[in-house]
Amino acid sequence: MSDIEIRDDRAAGRLEAVSGAEVVGRIEYFVLEAPGRALVPVHTIVEPAHEGKGIAGSLARELYAIAGREGVQVAPLCPYVVKWAARHPEEAPVADPELLTAAHAWLVAHPGRF
Repeated sequence: MSDIEIRDDRAAGRLEAVSGAEVVGRIEYFVLEAPGRALVPVHTIVEPAHEGKGIAGSLARELYAIAGREGVQVAPLCPYVVKWAARHPEEAPVADPELLTAAHAWLVAHPGRF
């Protein structure tokens, strides 16, 4: 995975894994503002030709690292990120249940977004 660069396209709501000029994987997310600020991953996608290379895990790890640097929580709605977080509790603090509820409500209120 040394040829993979991970970049945050906050405006588009994507954390992307890039190899050369090709996006080979991404986490689609939004930023929740209330009741507290949180990064909310909704989908993790890795292109079929790049599956099994640890790209999804690297994306999840970087999402939590970004949240840590920004002093916010991750409120995962993406099933992959939920599972990854459960396997890596030292890197992925459990989200406040109130944030998870608010994140789910935001997603329901914006049905065309993801």
